[in-house]
Amino acid sequence: MRSIAVSRRGSLRIAAAAGAVAVLSSVAGRADADDSSTTVFRYGQHRSQFAEISVPAGDLSTVPVVAIIHGGFWVSSFSLDLGRPLAADLVRRGYAALNIEYRRVGRGDTAGGGWPQTGQDVAAAVDALATDGQRLAGGHLDLTRVVAFGHSAGGQLAAWLGARRDAAVSVSAVVSQAGVLDLVGAAELGIGAGAVQDLMGGSPSEVPAAYADASPIARVPLGVPSICVHGRDDSVVPIDQSERFVIAAGAAGDASRIQRYDGDHFDPIRPGTVAWQMCVDALSSLTAQ
Repeated sequence: MRSIAVSRRGSLRIAAAAGAVAVLSSVAGRADADDSSTTVFRYGQHRSQFAEISVPAGDLSTVPVVAIIHGGFWVSSFSLDLGRPLAADLVRRGYAALNIEYRRVGRGDTAGGGWPQTGQDVAAAVDALATDGQRLAGGHLDLTRVVAFGHSAGGQLAAWLGARRDAAVSVSAVVSQAGVLDLVGAAELGIGAGAVQDLMGGSPSEVPAAYADASPIARVPLGVPSICVHGRDDSVVPIDQSERFVIAAGAAGDASRIQRYDGDHFDPIRPGTVAWQMCVDALSSLTAQ
């Protein structure tokens, strides 16, 4: 029975990946036309431990940094390709963009993920801003304004980064785009067809300590402001994932709010949509000096 269940989950994820590719095909060209300097650097030895740093062209002082964390239910069939159109758009708006790849769950040499190693990867990539990132950006990164910016599964990782303490580079704020922010609730609802359990290595009852460490709603107060952008019509990650997180974060003392839009799960990663503009406005408010 176990092999049948895994096959069914795999089929669902393949279908989801195909849908994401189709949704993003209309904006893929935008990633090729940015006015920026983009460099790849490695923050570890695994094939998936790398990131792309992009900075605006021209004479710069220092600029805020957006750490882009792609979604895809933490599985290896999705990659940082999803973040490239977002990085290109943000660089044109005057931000530096750190587009992060990380070890994901699955098979092959792009996998190797799970918890806590997937979280450790995004943390290491952000910490590398203080060394390789700053060097490659010519010293133009304002490391007091680093926003963790993640879609879907990447929203979980972004919010988790917000709760880190004693980091080499601390994030100053979080923008969650249709994020999975309550891992226990997501596992119980079967969000991602078992993807949460695959990431965590078991169910909430089997590995409760891991869920307590990884689930953003269990980590509040984050200690940094957060804005959740989520669609009322999201059938992939229900909007109550963001609504309950914002309530919990506010009750714990965080400045947290939700921006709702009429649209689907992928609208926040499609530049030109209302949802994307909400994300851009969130970044503007969170990085204002």
